[in-house]
Amino acid sequence: MNRAETAIAASVWKPRGFGHAFRALRNRNYRLFWTGSFLSNIGTWMQSVAQGWLVLQLSNSPFWLGFVGFVGSLPVLVLSLVGGVVADLFDRRKLLLTTQTALMLLAVGLGVLTELHLVTVGQIAIIALLSGVMTALTLPTYQAIVRDLVGPEEVMNAIALNSIQFNLSRVIGPTLAGFAVGAIGVAGCFYLNAVSFLALIFALYRIRLPQPESPARTNSLWEGFLEGVTYVRGQGRVLRLLTIIAAISLFGLPYITLLPLFARDILRRGATGLGYLMAASGLGAVLGAVVLARLGNFRSKGKLAVLGGIVFGLSTCGFALSRTFALSLLFLFIDGWAMVSSVAVINTLLQIHVPGHMRGRVMSMYTLSFMGLLPVGNLLMGSFAEWVGARWALAAGGLVIAAFVAGLATSDRDLLRLS
Repeated sequence: MNRAETAIAASVWKPRGFGHAFRALRNRNYRLFWTGSFLSNIGTWMQSVAQGWLVLQLSNSPFWLGFVGFVGSLPVLVLSLVGGVVADLFDRRKLLLTTQTALMLLAVGLGVLTELHLVTVGQIAIIALLSGVMTALTLPTYQAIVRDLVGPEEVMNAIALNSIQFNLSRVIGPTLAGFAVGAIGVAGCFYLNAVSFLALIFALYRIRLPQPESPARTNSLWEGFLEGVTYVRGQGRVLRLLTIIAAISLFGLPYITLLPLFARDILRRGATGLGYLMAASGLGAVLGAVVLARLGNFRSKGKLAVLGGIVFGLSTCGFALSRTFALSLLFLFIDGWAMVSSVAVINTLLQIHVPGHMRGRVMSMYTLSFMGLLPVGNLLMGSFAEWVGARWALAAGGLVIAAFVAGLATSDRDLLRLS
């Protein structure tokens, strides 16, 4: 990394005042977008909780919980590169309007099927798959439009604020869903999610973007991707950081899919308890992100990335084996905190240490490692839970993460020295 990049990194991560941390919200376009996204994400998390609860009621099977999570997340793995091309070729605002409208209609359809008692696990899986396709097209566009909204000077701050609103929605959405399932039923949660999309659709109609740049040629996309893969394979520390993310996604994050089973059959707290469990993890993630933001450009980032991964694995194992609701909440709170600490620090390390001409491709691999492998993890852990039970499957997954990350740190001490 040259001196100019070092200076930029130092300025980006220099600790700031509390108000300065929210400076991107002064931009009208971004403020509309952030607010609409926040409300929409709350609805999405409500549907996620209600959908898992409905699958469990219909099938009584951890395998089907994992399978629905698998098909819903699979398009992110398969179509993410396609989504990136689409984001560059078409008007991003109109594309988001199209995908959000489609997601809203799918939520309405699921609500109607549920209310009429016609819904089946197969129908839920199909709707989850279609929603996943829309999400795969949305994610690259969602990331790319941020710079269009705020400009290059504020893009880092805007991305950080997006992370905060996403994790806040993880706290609020599941909590509301836990109460809403009991008050208005599962179908009501799906309808509320449909209504929440109107907030983002309204925001997208109100924002005004500059004229888009001429579309980039895409005939070298495959060659560029292969160049990125070659670079990562030749950079040991980058590859090891990505494998930590992959291990967390494969063996740890599927706990979210299995939570309905823990809430109903192990902890016996029902839908309300499920909302609290998901909210505990989300709250830990929010507070972890706030602490990182306040730390600024601290030293020993590699140590925190490794420590966060190990703690995440151990706390996942602790949650899996817990029989006490309060202790389970504590473990999930630690889970959220440790996961964000590891994942966010690894994101930062990649942004700092990867050269500018390769950064986009490496970050796409980061996204694939974090989100693209999640459907594989859902299917893997759901199948394993069907065989040995959810508690032992999740406990084993947590131990695998802790052992793997500890082994990486032991074999490569330079990983701990990254800063």
